[in-house]
Amino acid sequence: MSDLTVLPVTVEHHREPLGIGEPAPRLSWVARTDVDGWRQTAYELEIEPADGPAWSSGRVDSDGSVLVPWGAPPLASRERRAVRVRVWGEGVGEPSAWSEDVVVEAGLLDPADWTATLVRPVLPADAGDEPAALLRREFVLDRPVVRARLYATAQGVYEAELNGAVVGDEVLAPGWTSYTHRLRYQTHDVTGLVHEGANAFGVHLADGWYTGFLGFTGKRDWYGDRTGAFAQLEVEHPDGSRTVVSTDDTWRSAPSPLTRAGLYNGETFDARRELPGWSQPAFDDSGWTPVEPGTLEVTTLVAPTGPPVRRTEILPVREISTSPSGRTLVDFGQNLVGRLRLSLPDAPAGTEVTVRHAEVLEHGELGTRPLRAADATEVIVLDGAGPRTWEPRFTFHGFRYAEVSGWPGELTADSLEAVVLHTDLRRTGTFSCSDADVTRLHENVVWGMRGNFLDVPTDCPQRDERLGWTGDLQVFAPTASFLYDTTGMLRSWLADLAAEQLTDHDGIVPMYVPYIPMLPIPLQADVGWGDAAVVVPWVLYQRTGDAGLLADQWESMTRWVEVFAARAGDGLDFPEGGFSFGDWLDTAAPPDNPAAARTAWQCVATAYLARSARTLAQAAEVLGRDGARFADLAERAAARFRAEYVTPTGRVAYPSQTAYALALEFDLLLPEQREHTGRLLAEQVLKDGFHIASGFLGTPLVTDALTNAGELATAYELLLQRENPSWLYPVTMGATTIWERWDSMLPDGTINPGDMTSFNHYALGAVADWLHRTVAGLAPAAPGYRRIRVAPRPGPGITSAAATHETPYGTASVSWTVDGAAFALQVVVPPNTTAEIALPDGSEPVEVGSGRHSFTRDVVVPPPVEKPALFFDAEAHQ
Repeated sequence: MSDLTVLPVTVEHHREPLGIGEPAPRLSWVARTDVDGWRQTAYELEIEPADGPAWSSGRVDSDGSVLVPWGAPPLASRERRAVRVRVWGEGVGEPSAWSEDVVVEAGLLDPADWTATLVRPVLPADAGDEPAALLRREFVLDRPVVRARLYATAQGVYEAELNGAVVGDEVLAPGWTSYTHRLRYQTHDVTGLVHEGANAFGVHLADGWYTGFLGFTGKRDWYGDRTGAFAQLEVEHPDGSRTVVSTDDTWRSAPSPLTRAGLYNGETFDARRELPGWSQPAFDDSGWTPVEPGTLEVTTLVAPTGPPVRRTEILPVREISTSPSGRTLVDFGQNLVGRLRLSLPDAPAGTEVTVRHAEVLEHGELGTRPLRAADATEVIVLDGAGPRTWEPRFTFHGFRYAEVSGWPGELTADSLEAVVLHTDLRRTGTFSCSDADVTRLHENVVWGMRGNFLDVPTDCPQRDERLGWTGDLQVFAPTASFLYDTTGMLRSWLADLAAEQLTDHDGIVPMYVPYIPMLPIPLQADVGWGDAAVVVPWVLYQRTGDAGLLADQWESMTRWVEVFAARAGDGLDFPEGGFSFGDWLDTAAPPDNPAAARTAWQCVATAYLARSARTLAQAAEVLGRDGARFADLAERAAARFRAEYVTPTGRVAYPSQTAYALALEFDLLLPEQREHTGRLLAEQVLKDGFHIASGFLGTPLVTDALTNAGELATAYELLLQRENPSWLYPVTMGATTIWERWDSMLPDGTINPGDMTSFNHYALGAVADWLHRTVAGLAPAAPGYRRIRVAPRPGPGITSAAATHETPYGTASVSWTVDGAAFALQVVVPPNTTAEIALPDGSEPVEVGSGRHSFTRDVVVPPPVEKPALFFDAEAHQ
């Protein structure tokens, strides 16, 4: 017997292939073997229906194991198939054993499958601004249950219950999409929750993103002024018949004991108004009010392409203390996104416990000013019926600290815990190195991503904003796709982007998606933000090999480049004046004007136009399309950049890190200019005192530009700077996430005076991609990591680094140490791939197959950059 095994098949980009929306999903698998250099030579798929013979691909001579075509007859709505695979490979004479079966089940694929009606609760006029509602009905099943599925969604956010049990473990379903175009529904296996005889069906419903306060204008009801539930329970019986129980006019509604449930403001729970047994049979709902019908266009209903939001971790209390003003503060030791779970003691009815949340303390007190209008407060009114455990249902907060008041008796560490919430993405990447602060920086990037990848990739999770800013994701996508499997989630977000761009905005990509019209500036083709339409699909293709995603987004990608070029005009000369986010939050920008960058937005826009047009031409080649006009546009934009912003020797008109990095990294220069431009960038970083001197669009490029220009020591010096502004200054200030501003917290412990200050904002964590690719040295050399590039670049100040990544083919890892001139490298290459090893001694790259590989060399690590005496006055620079 061989040691060749195959892990269970994965389906598209789903973690759990229940209720999927693809009738012919692509399949992937990972082989495991100790045979060095192993390559798959053939595979066989078996796809077995619930009844009838299995479909087999037969032996297919192919090395393909990622996103392999389905091949079998397409799935029909509700259809279940069991899928397994076996493989043949080099060095192993016989096939592997069959992989374990994976059951794939389609959702409702045709609008005609839906029989439910949207129902709206009817609440009293004095229910308040953000009331939650309960909806219910009872039903009888007159036959045994073989299988039961609940298909559900809402205008608002919901939690379903059957016979007193909460359905599933999703949080804040159905999430936030561009509701007028796409509304996700969820599929739940509820076979164990219903039974022959009397049953009850309940839905707990709150505002969420649909009708709740959203954005920073204090406005609500962006999509509608009332919530609604839409659910269809389908029960199969032994005789093959099906009972369907849907939301309709027989349902009844009542106010929830959650008298306030808002995403920004938090929840108020009045235990005295609780209705025990409300979702169980025989509950007396005679005092409830009949629901009213609403409208839902079933053609907008879509199955999820990625995982839902879930509770992913529980953090205990680190410390309970008393503030200078006498308030009780709880520290969880980590800035996180989620909510608290409270173990409440017995207390007289009417006792009120209040919990306020914030990310930081300011001079020992809860620092709530950065929350702006978000109240971020829970109020629990006890009923005197004894101890209880309570957790909010329909809100989330960004916080490290909580202030608790009104607690009956002594508040102890076992009285509360923090529940971490985010989209339940699979972790795929790690990094560490010998510098503890850099390792902490990377951990801060991870926590920042976890907090902001909550259904949509948001800019901040704590204040009255939490929007899917396109520019932030555009720069962070490479880091995100290394750390987590984001493709399913971002596929949904990109579908929203395309729907709004193409249907609502004549090709212009909104600056955030989903889009709500609340800014005082017109929607326009904005550099860096709109480019997410091109950059994010391309990054996901590079990291996963999924050309289908490029095909899905092709119209969006091309239309963006066209409208962006139209803003530049026939001469590709972006007009003077006007507004653009540009190199947002340049460190030179004052707190009240974050768009005031060293580099004019027209310069940045010309560079980005060239880069996006070139990327589009490359995508066209992948898809077998004609990309010549985009390649020509890219060259014309690059020529325009050189003519307007670069001297013949390579000096850029704006003496800024961003301008030089754009010129170098977007390949806008002539070959004879590059060397001088690289030296000028290094000189600029020296003049800036090895401090960050760029904004959102420039900062992610500078370390790569320095590295590729042969200025590695300068890149390391910039990375390891600990004075503000720098990546490590927040670490020295105790940060546990990435901040929006380098000095969100000033050295004296005062919060930055700017109105826009967040302590959890992932964009500036995009440097982690450089840590992965350059410091550790692990990167794809071909789409989907079919070929891997291992090219660590040790620099002054770091003596070891390591990274792992779960590629589509299995685990790749790199670990190196350097001691003086002695360099040692350990590499693991997954089966069915090869790796290109470029060692830092300058020798020719080595090609290796799968397996474990070790290398030792004598290398010369560049020494630290020599700084001129009296070279920098930090206070004056800031």
